[in-house]
Amino acid sequence: MSAPDTLLPIALALANAKGWDDFTRTLMLSGKSLAPLPDTERTKENAVEGCESPVWLAYSNTSSMLMASSPSKVIRGVLAVLLEKANSLTDEQRSEFNFEQYLAQCQLERYLSQSRGNGIKSVIKKLRGL
Repeated sequence: MSAPDTLLPIALALANAKGWDDFTRTLMLSGKSLAPLPDTERTKENAVEGCESPVWLAYSNTSSMLMASSPSKVIRGVLAVLLEKANSLTDEQRSEFNFEQYLAQCQLERYLSQSRGNGIKSVIKKLRGL
């Protein structure tokens, strides 16, 4: 388990990205690290309201890990950053963790449009409650 404020590998790669192209490529490749979310988990209960692109966030009892998916490559990359961190925290740490600050540390907030940013806030809210 990592220290709560430590940037994990995906976030660190983004923080060290040189320029917009490198950052975007790194972000989209990061989305490939997400475990596939089974169709059975793409339910209304697991849907995150307030997102521009569909997003599903679920807790897997089998793996004891949070899982997520979105058809958007950019959002999948953001989800990979969030889940990498969220899955390294205890439930209590996750409910109190400042994910917004974490995203700022890896330069993500400045690359997100306002509408995407609002959707990510919805994801973080749901993430804290799982």
